[in-house]
Amino acid sequence: MHHTPIRRALTLVPFALVLLAPAARGGEADALPPAVSNANAQLLSQFFAQGGASPAVLEYRRKLAEYQAARAAFDAEAGAYWSQISEKRKTRNAKRRSGQQVTLDDYVLEHPPLYTGPKRPVNPEPEEAPERPPRKPIPVVADFLRAAQELYQFTPQRPASEVEFKRAYARYALASGLTREQAVRVYSFETGGTGSYDVQAGIEHGGKRAISTAMGYNQLLTTNSVELLAEQGHEFIRALSDKVARSSGPARQSLEHKLAVLKKMVAHAKSVPDTWSEHEKIGNTAQGWAMHAMVLDVDVGPMLQTHKLLTSVLFARAKGYTRPLTAAELEMMNLTGDGTGLDMVTMPQAMREQVPTSNFFQRGGYERNPVAIRHNTVAKLLAVTDERMDSNGSKAGARELAATF
Repeated sequence: MHHTPIRRALTLVPFALVLLAPAARGGEADALPPAVSNANAQLLSQFFAQGGASPAVLEYRRKLAEYQAARAAFDAEAGAYWSQISEKRKTRNAKRRSGQQVTLDDYVLEHPPLYTGPKRPVNPEPEEAPERPPRKPIPVVADFLRAAQELYQFTPQRPASEVEFKRAYARYALASGLTREQAVRVYSFETGGTGSYDVQAGIEHGGKRAISTAMGYNQLLTTNSVELLAEQGHEFIRALSDKVARSSGPARQSLEHKLAVLKKMVAHAKSVPDTWSEHEKIGNTAQGWAMHAMVLDVDVGPMLQTHKLLTSVLFARAKGYTRPLTAAELEMMNLTGDGTGLDMVTMPQAMREQVPTSNFFQRGGYERNPVAIRHNTVAKLLAVTDERMDSNGSKAGARELAATF
């Protein structure tokens, strides 16, 4: 509980005592009337009983107690709900591993509780703000390029124009098995239909500050780049080796250097266990930043962008889902991870209409996601994703990408 600083209380007490005491020189004639004296005594008694708190502080404490009680009740209710979400998810995973059919009973069909109680009141007295560690700056393109040069003596080959990168992406995506619809509509969703090959989250549409390392048409994070190099690096090396074999002169020398760097990066990415957490550790270092610079390269970048989506397509196929994924379904897997996304994708339409989106989130992620809260069933979430793809698909960047296919 917050108390009035003792120095402030002590400055008020002598003033109150002066009001109660007889005048020093006037004797009985100068004494305060009994009514005034009694009133002042009562005020002083209340002052000490309240710990020297002002009415504003007392009101703050009352409101704070109400807020804390309401919040505690909500947290107890929400905690029980999200524990049930977790248990149901474990049940579904176990049923899938054993080949059993997942049914509507394996989902929580109620929507999560949302806090509607009083807001935390503002303390009328100044209070020390807790010390927070300085926010670690998010690296940007200049940092990725610097890391690649310092660690690998390599500078990505940037395209001469945006359309050159789009053409390279379209060629590789089609050859690898992505459809025009999947590539263009996911690009429209991820970049707003106008993004360039080097667009970074936050530094777009007038933004001034990066909000993550997500970059390019399909918004790869540094961790994505490390993971793709570790898991698909052999394919990237094969494709780039074929290009080296078809080249000659200075162009061949440049490609040979790029190939040597790519092999080193793949080896570094494979040097740790193949888990997201281990790849994330590398992604948060200069070495991971250097690997992420490959997203900007006109030869390797399209391969990274393609496999960011293709891994989801192949994952679904490996799990027995043979129907082609719509762009919205692919985006769900792109956003939430392959396992969680496939849970939504394989759900019949009737179930999609009933199952809340909360079944596919952790509590913190859900409460920070206004889209999932507003569009609170699987069907609604897929529908709004399609709507955004439709809207952004008419913009210049999306039209240009579609034309390259």
